[in-house]
Amino acid sequence: MRSFFKIFFATLLALIVVGALGIIILLGLIGSTLSADKVVISPNGVLVLETSQEFSEQKVVNPLSMLTRKGDGGTPGLFDVIRLIDNAAQDDNIKGIYLKTEGNANGFATNQEFRNALARFKAAGKWIYAYGENMSQQSYFVASVANKVYLHPKGGLDFNGFYSQVTFLKGLLEKLEIQPQIFYDGRFKSATEPLRETEMTPANRIQTNAYLGELYSNFLYNIGQSRKIDTATLHQYANDGAIQSADDAARLKLVDGLRYDDQVMDEIKTRLSLSGTDKVNFVTLSNYQSANEHRFRDNDAKIALIYAQGNIVGGESEKESVISSDRYIKLIREARQDKDIKAIVFRVNSPGGSALASESIWRELTLAKKDKPVIVSMGDYAASGGYYISCMADSIFAEPNTLTGSIGVFAVIPNLGSFFKNKLGVTFDGVKTAQYADLGTASRPMTDAEKRFIQNGVDTTYSVFKTRVVNGRKLSGAVVDSIAQGRVWSGVQAKELGLVDRIGGIQDAIACAAKMVHAGSFKVKEYPEPQGGLEKVVRSLGGDMQSSMVKKELGENYALYEQVKRIKEMNGQIQARIPFDIEIR
Repeated sequence: MRSFFKIFFATLLALIVVGALGIIILLGLIGSTLSADKVVISPNGVLVLETSQEFSEQKVVNPLSMLTRKGDGGTPGLFDVIRLIDNAAQDDNIKGIYLKTEGNANGFATNQEFRNALARFKAAGKWIYAYGENMSQQSYFVASVANKVYLHPKGGLDFNGFYSQVTFLKGLLEKLEIQPQIFYDGRFKSATEPLRETEMTPANRIQTNAYLGELYSNFLYNIGQSRKIDTATLHQYANDGAIQSADDAARLKLVDGLRYDDQVMDEIKTRLSLSGTDKVNFVTLSNYQSANEHRFRDNDAKIALIYAQGNIVGGESEKESVISSDRYIKLIREARQDKDIKAIVFRVNSPGGSALASESIWRELTLAKKDKPVIVSMGDYAASGGYYISCMADSIFAEPNTLTGSIGVFAVIPNLGSFFKNKLGVTFDGVKTAQYADLGTASRPMTDAEKRFIQNGVDTTYSVFKTRVVNGRKLSGAVVDSIAQGRVWSGVQAKELGLVDRIGGIQDAIACAAKMVHAGSFKVKEYPEPQGGLEKVVRSLGGDMQSSMVKKELGENYALYEQVKRIKEMNGQIQARIPFDIEIR
């Protein structure tokens, strides 16, 4: 009886604590809403941007700040950042931008859009100061557009060229006696190579050299244009390992000078006509967004902007990092059936995933296209399944360094029988009512007949995928077959091949949509709608926080953890996705 009461009161206490926490959160949200002060930007402001800040497609809210009204209110999404920089270019209260360049958390196409917005700001007659202690290549790519690029006197600048590395798991699987039974279509479909090879195949090496060269050419071209140095000279610097110190970077004119932080601050003060004791009116990106959100809520004609970011999966999921078919079918259908929505811009930033889920999303977009224009804007990736859900669009925009294509499919069904028996001492047995009732089980190797069944399914899916591209891009079957084969292309290559229509960013895609519906003025309605405050707090206390903790704990090994996790999730499903993780540095 004593133990019963101990359990009873412990449970009761837990319920009280949870209930009290919920009330506190609710009151905090209500209080923060009522007490929220309008942010006003005072004159002589300097907008502060950081290349280390990761820009997702949509705004990422800091749930704790919603309760406390302290700290950063969140990170604006990429489109928000672009609009804010463009707005700042015309804002008399913003005199310039201070760009902090410690590390870079974004992909190639994201950095390109970010850099393009900075170039427009500079072209409007305003100044940009970039400063960093140690600049990575991607940080410098963004920083090089600035009027002044300064480096710490004892810091460094990475300028050694690009390198792409693949992690191969075949040896590990062999040691564990795990047999990955692999089925794929496409000579260049290298997504399964980490499981079946110990080094890159010749085909994969060809395609990687090709798109890596395109990305590097774009990198050198942009820097060369800004720094007034020809690309051949820049390439020679990298090839010779000429940049080994901050002094080298200054001597070869990659930076404008070597400065300590206080010296950069003094120069900015001079630019603003401030004295040495005056404080610079630095404006954070989140505060600038809070002060200008009303500017993006005008007019009646609407263009739907649907963000599709992450792996493509089947079913329903509210996770922000995945594109679940059920959820996105509802979002697209809502935009399609809304008479106020005149056009749809589908923003794709995805390496692909489930082929079946991709087909389902493709179908709903095809229906939408019958009612109104559908324009695709590609981010860092729109490959394999990401291209599958893009190919039907009226027009497709990509950045020069977007990775796309990868038109091919595969399936993996692991045989874990030896692993369980020899490593764990576990065996399996059972009965079945038909010969293939246990098709796909991981406890035994597949028979030749079963392998033919799976390969036939992969072949059929690949054929359908190519047909979608043929019909969507108005290309012949022979042409699509030649440029498919699972091969990854850069945005520039994809445009030359007819897989993409235009080189441009998200704003270009929206402008195209507005032109197609003759909308002189319009407002953008974004999907999915941002999560509410309480929902965001609860989610952060659950799966999102757990993922963040794992990522923090594993550090650089997190990518390998994600790769192994993905193998488990794709067991038996036909996949249309890019090679596991393309790591470029």
